[in-house]
Amino acid sequence: MMTKSHALENKYKEEDKQVKEETQSTSLEKLPDPTGWRLLVMPFAVKEKTEGGIIIAQETLDRARVATQVGYVLKMGDLCYKDEDKYPTGPWCKEKDWVVFARYAGSRMEIDGGEIRLLNDDEVLGTIDDPNDILHAF
Repeated sequence: MMTKSHALENKYKEEDKQVKEETQSTSLEKLPDPTGWRLLVMPFAVKEKTEGGIIIAQETLDRARVATQVGYVLKMGDLCYKDEDKYPTGPWCKEKDWVVFARYAGSRMEIDGGEIRLLNDDEVLGTIDDPNDILHAF
């Protein structure tokens, strides 16, 4: 027979597990909406293990994540690329594009599973089809 303390402990564990499951995956709706000329970008995830099975040190991973220069455009502010004098040929990118940006560009925000960045529209340096094409392997 389960004692009262064990039953209560199990109840807390179940509730804690449910809360963790609900918060571990941040949905697009929960992310901030960029304002003005800003873009919401999710940097490319750095691999935690090499193809040979070597696990990368946490400090190295943290540095690589900060220095990531490739990201996926999640959302765009309502004024992105609207300045016709500044962008006479039209937008440099659109939602769901992979973009290249300066190494430490944008404001970084931690979310479950990584980080996101808010970039100004003029911080996009280019677009690419596949980030694996230009990222170096660890």
